[in-house]
Amino acid sequence: MRRIWNSSAVLVLLTLSIGLLSLVTACAHEVRPAYLELREEMPNEYSVLLKTPMRGDARLALSAVFSGKIENITPIVSRPTGNAMVQTWRMRTIEPLQGQQVLIEGLRSTMTDALVRVEFAAGGAWVARLTPGAPEATIPVAQTRGMVAATYLKLGIEHILLGFDHLLFVLALLIITQGIWALVKTVTSFTIAHSITLALATLGFVHVPSPPVEAVIALSIAFVAVEIVHVRQGRRSLSARAPWLVAFAFGLLHGFGFAGSLSEIGLPVGQIPLALLFFNVGVEIGQLLFIAAVLALAALIRSAKRPLPAWLHLVPPYAIGTIAMFWVIERVAAF
Repeated sequence: MRRIWNSSAVLVLLTLSIGLLSLVTACAHEVRPAYLELREEMPNEYSVLLKTPMRGDARLALSAVFSGKIENITPIVSRPTGNAMVQTWRMRTIEPLQGQQVLIEGLRSTMTDALVRVEFAAGGAWVARLTPGAPEATIPVAQTRGMVAATYLKLGIEHILLGFDHLLFVLALLIITQGIWALVKTVTSFTIAHSITLALATLGFVHVPSPPVEAVIALSIAFVAVEIVHVRQGRRSLSARAPWLVAFAFGLLHGFGFAGSLSEIGLPVGQIPLALLFFNVGVEIGQLLFIAAVLALAALIRSAKRPLPAWLHLVPPYAIGTIAMFWVIERVAAF
């Protein structure tokens, strides 16, 4: 393991760092999901909430369209909330909502997904994830537990794989960790820590404002990048000797970040524990897929046995630290 990170895999880490930076620059504002919620408050009458991501002062041009006869009984009220536009109104269904198709119009031309949740007065609920490739779905009479589990599992996987700050932190931990056993302990500590705060925050036991959390998450990445440079210079800090402690401490913060994203998506009433569990499982699957891909690429390049310049081993931590500090400044400025 140690030889992997000290030689050829440096090129892989540099490539991943630059790739993450370009992806963040291109996609940062459109990967947030849209959200449509309908709550049946009287027979065939629903309160509607549509939340769409904003790019600057403009929101994505998304709207909800139903296949059956629908009439709005109140005007649509719009209000900006941070990086999203929230629209609310009430509607009446002339035909039963069950069995109708719901379409998020405009979703095909975006890079984001949309989560749709319908709560019925009788107690049933339906949750579905719509994508640019499949922007419509049929509302069934009721949703099974398996459908909820599958939806939130996919959301968890996609959240971590599109959460470039979380991936960059994991990448930094991989670089500073030496040895298979140390890697297992580090990844496990990070998993346990963010699972704890994700559950506490999502269930309402702890509330931490999102902007400071996001800024400190970026700062945690910069901290580990600095520690990598110290290791490269021959200084053995606590982070290098016990990276699992650093992973646990900062993992608590990352869990609050996951919870902030999950709160934007929403959880199905009556099936919150199930949705939370499978969202967290999805996050872990995505994290393990990322780690496996990095290790596989590192092993592949190492097998080529091509000499690399000695200075190259400092490029990944400096690249990671630069990206992280850019995020710190950007997020603090947004307070």
